[in-house]
Amino acid sequence: MAVSSKYIWSDRKRYLGMPLSFTRYAMSEDRIFMSIGFFSVKDEEVLLYRVRDISVVRTLWQRMFGVGSITISSSDKTTPTIVLKNVKNPVEVKELIHENVEELKIKRRVRLGELMGDTSMLDEDEMTEEFMD
Repeated sequence: MAVSSKYIWSDRKRYLGMPLSFTRYAMSEDRIFMSIGFFSVKDEEVLLYRVRDISVVRTLWQRMFGVGSITISSSDKTTPTIVLKNVKNPVEVKELIHENVEELKIKRRVRLGELMGDTSMLDEDEMTEEFMD
């Protein structure tokens, strides 16, 4: 994981509710990071503005230990799906990710790019208004 980035959130994959793993997760202002391993380390990252969907799964055992798994689908070609397994307070983390994704998309005007790909939902006046801003 990048050392120079300031993290908004970080956690480890948990077993029985305890962070006893070499899988680490973190989120900065513009990226989500996943680092797996001890001797051989694999690092993955997804840019927040590429996030398309976020879901949370909490099995009975996960709920008992206060953890859950967050699945993030993105438009990233190398990492289309990233799963943050057994993180503490998964619903709150999902909301934090969602808020930061939306904020970054507004900041970078990514919504405009999404609309350009599918203009079938807009009528002519809306298209002119959206693309002229």
